[in-house]
Amino acid sequence: MKPFRQIALLTAGMLLLSAAGCGKKEDSQMQDSSSQSTWSMADPSLNLPTLNLGHTTEDMIRRAVVNPGNTARLADAMKRAQAGEKITIGTIGGSITQGTAASTTDERYANRALQWWAKAFPKAQLDFVNAGIGATDSYIGVHRVDADLLSKKPDVVIVEFSVNDTDAALNLQTYDSLVRKILQAENHPAVILLFTTQEDGTSLQDTHMQIGSAYNLPMISYKNAVLPEIEAGKFTWKDISPDNIHPNSVGHGIIGELLWSYFNSVYAKLDQIDTSDLTFTATPVTKDLYAKGQLLDSKTLTPKTMQGFEQAEVSNQFPNDWTTKEGGELTFEVTGSNIGVLYYKTVDGKSGQYCVYVDDRLIQVLDGDFTGGWGNYAQAQQVYTSDTPSTHTVTIKQLEGTDLTQFTVLGLLVS
Repeated sequence: MKPFRQIALLTAGMLLLSAAGCGKKEDSQMQDSSSQSTWSMADPSLNLPTLNLGHTTEDMIRRAVVNPGNTARLADAMKRAQAGEKITIGTIGGSITQGTAASTTDERYANRALQWWAKAFPKAQLDFVNAGIGATDSYIGVHRVDADLLSKKPDVVIVEFSVNDTDAALNLQTYDSLVRKILQAENHPAVILLFTTQEDGTSLQDTHMQIGSAYNLPMISYKNAVLPEIEAGKFTWKDISPDNIHPNSVGHGIIGELLWSYFNSVYAKLDQIDTSDLTFTATPVTKDLYAKGQLLDSKTLTPKTMQGFEQAEVSNQFPNDWTTKEGGELTFEVTGSNIGVLYYKTVDGKSGQYCVYVDDRLIQVLDGDFTGGWGNYAQAQQVYTSDTPSTHTVTIKQLEGTDLTQFTVLGLLVS
């Protein structure tokens, strides 16, 4: 598979900103695509966990399993759970993973997944980490996954970013590095890719499938399950979502049933799955530019200079920030190949525009104003990219001639 090339800083874009003023045993080798096969549901006569919400049909479930993938790591986790060991189930994604629009915590798809493990392995010691944060994509995700998820050493991870990812070229690379980070964790977690969708079918599923196919990962598509049913008049989008994106409890229940069915298909043939080799050595699909991605905030990064800003905790999701209400300037010195700014967009009509300079070159004007929007959220903007790491000076200061002075820098995304 040919890797996409990362787009470097655009000279034209900088000029515009300046002008603006600112069966048989499976092979357990993780990347072996030859083990991709036709998927079949577990024998219903077996005594397996059932969710019984009544939201899915066999056709929906079969369509949803884009690739059953290599199940060695998942089977290994199940065998350890069966033996009563401690198992941690993890999820990472955006607001859907966070559970927006689900009526209760237990009705979120992430919790539905956990419930299968509790039902299947009552003697196991189960831990759970939900690293879903609304309005975040895999670009932010690859920089926060170590702290928010991998530090908890999950044994099974469900990754959901197909709605929040919108830039196919950039997100192919960030998603690749994110998935690889998880697969390369020392405790060999199983990875399941979950694809969601907007009402009109907008989703980066096809882009994410390139990564899943290259590494032969299990891929489950909510999009494939529900959209043909809606087109056939079986139910409407409003039956499963209160808006154009977020599943309600019924939608989350559909995802839950898809996951339970997939888990059961692995559990049913657990004794036949070879778990002796859980290594992952596949060549990256892309250049793996974000392999060393990290989020640097006020706890881990000291500004070179700081005028008007102060350390604060404005955002619950990204609390260690720098904020100003009266304007000011921040300067950082960081080393990396890729640099981004994570900042806060607010609906209060007080957040203004701030310029970002890299090595004294105006790169981007960030607008913190989201007046009339659905709520405050963290926005990321990549401001520098290169194939080789080096040290750079990043300056963030108010755009001249603007009246709105409030602004919050949540952190720098450096890889």
